[in-house]
This record gives sequence, structure tokens and C-alpha cells, in this order.
Amino acid sequence: MSKPIIGLIGGTGLGQALLQEVQGQSRTITTPFGEPSAPIIQTTWQGIDVAFLPRHGLHHTLSPTAVPYRANIYALKSLGVTRILASGATGSLREEIRPKDLVVPDQLIDKTSRRTATFFDEPGIAVHVEFAEPFCPTLRQALIRAGEQIDATIHDGGTYVCMEGPAFSTIAESRMHRAWGGDLIGMTCMPEAKLAREAEMCYALIALPTDYDCWRPHDKTADAGALLREIIGNLEQATKNSVALIKATLAALADSQRESCKCNTALRTAVWTKPEHIPPETKKRLGIFLPNRE
Repeated sequence: MSKPIIGLIGGTGLGQALLQEVQGQSRTITTPFGEPSAPIIQTTWQGIDVAFLPRHGLHHTLSPTAVPYRANIYALKSLGVTRILASGATGSLREEIRPKDLVVPDQLIDKTSRRTATFFDEPGIAVHVEFAEPFCPTLRQALIRAGEQIDATIHDGGTYVCMEGPAFSTIAESRMHRAWGGDLIGMTCMPEAKLAREAEMCYALIALPTDYDCWRPHDKTADAGALLREIIGNLEQATKNSVALIKATLAALADSQRESCKCNTALRTAVWTKPEHIPPETKKRLGIFLPNRE
């Protein structure tokens, strides 16, 4: 049996922090969907093999819309990654979710509009994955259990609203997101989570709240520079907490047997096109996702 490989996708703040922590072989991978955000670093960390990818590039040069989500997930899949721990900075939509806390969300609302959200968007194959639980319950619980070992407030569950960006919300939009039941607002969880499900990979997210978005009035006596410094300070502390959580989770995963999970068989009933009717060129392009399905 091959050794498990955990994919780490670092978002704002955490991506740069993990670049300092994770040292190993750098792999440049070409995919049918273009180049990933950056070369992928492969190494052993906390006793388990990992493949690390900074979502926004080595120097944070990719906006949320410009991130090559399909290439990123494809590249991790091609390396044998079966589980992904991702991170992302967010705004908090709830008073009780304070900046510097961590959140392991269990639901999401997709408001993106300019991103290709599937690998299966070409003629010749129809695929419909189940996505009722967008984050892997098994991997989520691994994060929650590991969180008991670190000195940080970690919220179990929450709804992540993913907006297109790159501008932040208006006050009216922020209030609407709260009325929808949103707990966090961010720009990068989708289509990343959905693509991971299509690739039959477990996916869980650590959200790093940096501020209260704009539904909660800011201190009108503080200038923009002071507010920005506060947000950056919150991100730095949340990043430290997140690194500690990832370390604890990886160590626990390295010491435990792999739990069975339905994420890894997501395509079993999702491919509606019979194999004999899928064009050869489509099978070649998407073959990494369709093994032994003849």
C-alpha cells in the first residue's frame, strides 16, 4: 500500500508562513489545465508525507479569481495526494467569531461567477457529484480533535460565503450574508472544495478571521493605516495558530490508520455517461479521475 500524502494549500498569510516551515523537493508540474500557482514542495513533515502549494503563488501575485484552481487540484492529484488541508483568510460575520480565532467550516455558499467550477465542463461526459457536505466530515473531525492540543479558540462548524472579489463587500452585502446564515466571508474556497470532491480527495478548510467585515462599524477615530495594521496583526496571530493546528493534525494523521471516507468514491455514482460513449480525447484528458471505470 502506498504511503498517504497530505496536500497543504496555503492561503493569505499561511502560504508564506508554510514556505518557511516546509523545506523539500520542488516539483514543477504541467497539467491539462495549465500551470499550478507555484511549484509544489514535497517533503516529510510531522511524520507524514506532504505536498505544499501556496494558493496565491510564491510572492502572492494571484488574485482570488486568477488562481488556477483546476491546475492546482489536478497537480496534487497527480502526485498521489488523497487529503487536502487548506487555509484562507476571511472576514467574520458573527460577533462570537473573533479575529485571531480559527474556524473549521462545515458549509458554504458559492457567490463566485467568473471561475470554472468543474473538471467536467466539456462535451462528451456528464458528471454530477454529491456536494451536500462540501467539507470532508472525517478530515474536519481530525482538525477539531487536534485543536484540543493547541492554545487557540477553534470553532467547530460555520458557513463560509465565497464571493468573487477582489473588492470587499458593501455594508448591504455584508448584512445580506449575515441574513443568509453566513458566518464567514472569503474569496478562495470555491471552486477549490468542489474540484477536490470531483477529484475524490478529502478536503477541509481552516478559516482565519482577520476582522468583522463591514457589517460591524469600525472605530471612526482610527485612520485607514491603523485599521490595516490591526488586520495584519490579527492575520499574523491567526497564522501562528493555524500552523500549530496543522502540525498537530499531521502528527495525529501520521500516528493513526486511514479512516474510510466517501469522498474517495465520489465519482462512483456521479458519472452519468457510459464509458463507451466518452470520447477518447476526453478519457485521455480526464483519465486521472476515471481509473478502472470501463
